[in-house]
Amino acid sequence: MTAVGQHLIADLWGCHGLADPAHVEAALKAAVASAGVTLLALKLHHFGPQQGVTGVALLAESHISIHTWPEHGLAAVDIFLCGDTAAVDAALACLVSTLGAARSEITRLPRGRALIASRPANHPTKGA
Repeated sequence: MTAVGQHLIADLWGCHGLADPAHVEAALKAAVASAGVTLLALKLHHFGPQQGVTGVALLAESHISIHTWPEHGLAAVDIFLCGDTAAVDAALACLVSTLGAARSEITRLPRGRALIASRPANHPTKGA
């Protein structure tokens, strides 16, 4: 069944540079570029020396967010993109590589399937 978007939630373990806002920003920008999506705005908040960073890339196609815990080597990532599943996978692969994750735990959620399934057969976007 088709979905309007793919939502991926990942815990990335064994990451480096998680207390460095410039490194986290570069990772988000690289993920956006890898996915081939449109960056509208990027906002980061650093909680202080040797502390984590929270960031969100607001996209025309939805968002990519990250929350870091440098003391645990953990980056909690949320990638929600409308349409192409490959773009979600490309963004995640880029973040894994850029942050040097040793392991990841991933949950995938197709979004909007009930909406698509409930459309009448003659709906102009049925099966889009």
